[in-house]
Amino acid sequence: MKLKIGYQELIEGAMAEIETLPMEKAKLLLDDPNSIFVDIRDIRELEREGMIPNALHAPRGMLEFWVDPDSPYYKSVFGEGKRLVLYCASAWRSALATQTLKRMGVPNICHLAGGFSAWKNAQLPIVEKASKSHSG
Repeated sequence: MKLKIGYQELIEGAMAEIETLPMEKAKLLLDDPNSIFVDIRDIRELEREGMIPNALHAPRGMLEFWVDPDSPYYKSVFGEGKRLVLYCASAWRSALATQTLKRMGVPNICHLAGGFSAWKNAQLPIVEKASKSHSG
């Protein structure tokens, strides 16, 4: 089957439209109260690899629904006006997700150059995915 547009073209198109945050700048935002790292990877990836400290897990499949105030799944953290730094494993999914959210009208959004793999390779801080409490 020959596709009209392949995944590589989709990623290249997204990268041309969005801001890619270099690792040097990203690490400076780690303790910035006006920035939120948003991990869009699958829960199994977070459990296996860990995540950036204080990152918000927003699964890729729910992201648009969590961001839209008109959605029954809306999460108010996305309406606080903070800088959103999306990331996935290697910056492919995050490029596409950042492009989509930008098209939706989300301001102050970018994605992490190289994704979590680059963060990990740079030996920047990583924490384990906090497990949900099953008590009470």
